[in-house]
Amino acid sequence: MHKRKIPATGEMLGVIGCGTWQTFDVGSSPAERAPLAEVLKVLFEGGGSVIDSSPMYGRSEGVAGDLLAAAGTRDKAFIATKVWTSGRDAGIAQMEQSLKRFHTDRIDLMQIHNLLDWQTHLPILRAWKKEGRIRLIGVTHYTESGHDALEATLRTGGFDFVQINYAIDDRGAERSLLKTAADKGVAVLINRPFGGGGLLRKLSSRPLPGWAAEIGCMSWAQVLLKFVLAHPAVTCAIPGTSKPEHMRQNIQAGTGFLPDAGLLQRMIAETGG
Repeated sequence: MHKRKIPATGEMLGVIGCGTWQTFDVGSSPAERAPLAEVLKVLFEGGGSVIDSSPMYGRSEGVAGDLLAAAGTRDKAFIATKVWTSGRDAGIAQMEQSLKRFHTDRIDLMQIHNLLDWQTHLPILRAWKKEGRIRLIGVTHYTESGHDALEATLRTGGFDFVQINYAIDDRGAERSLLKTAADKGVAVLINRPFGGGGLLRKLSSRPLPGWAAEIGCMSWAQVLLKFVLAHPAVTCAIPGTSKPEHMRQNIQAGTGFLPDAGLLQRMIAETGG
């Protein structure tokens, strides 16, 4: 898998990670959790490490934490989660709960989700970073409507990561947000890399174009991921999945050739992006 540098630390991160929204919100039965354990195993074996979650994702944090503890693979994971609440005490309580759910004393990346009360949370995150309870600080949004505010927030400084929506049919981040992140030395996680409005489902009924094989794509999901990864400001894409085979396909998208500028324009035209 290709790896890209986290500017704040210099460490290299695999370009494909795993989101947990909905997919990891399951019960405790082996039948429900075994496929997810395999998803994480495939992720690590393929050179990935990022597991992105949130207290708002139901049981996802706890399930991911239990699976890492059971497999003894905490050291292979780059755990990213979020604080999404108002008020200092509520934020601290939520982050303490995340530490317990992940069975760890340190979160790799704590993100202020959707900018909610970020001015209150940021000093706490800075203090926790100094204490070693978190390693890196981020801020997120999942819609284009939040991009201007995100960009303004990044310009204030103090953030190591930003997580945003970006896809072949959702390219608003190209206007200036991705450039600002790169200029400020902020690593970028991409949520919703398969776009919105059922784009992947629509494309799945169409045959792959001939150029897909030229960049090592065997599915439309890989095409969409390669498009996202072709942007040099992107550090890691975090598509969610509960299926090991889909995780394998996602990892494959993080290897080999990436599309050049000419092919990117053709990809946009031929996918309706």
